[in-house]
Amino acid sequence: MAQVALRITGMTCGHCVAAVTKALRSVAGVDSVEVSLEKGQGLVKGHADVAQLIKAVEKEGYEVKTMPG
Repeated sequence: MAQVALRITGMTCGHCVAAVTKALRSVAGVDSVEVSLEKGQGLVKGHADVAQLIKAVEKEGYEVKTMPG
């Protein structure tokens, strides 16, 4: 199982976290999602296409980019 760390900018509340979590979970190949408001990041496990993960978060109105590691 692969793991992708995403830096997500623009989240300000629990609703934002819920929206990003739902968007990431909607992508095919995602096994689990952890989104942290405090860290401004999301951790996705599974075999999802990274471009699709980024597109899903951007569609919700947030800026996102992959993190090293």
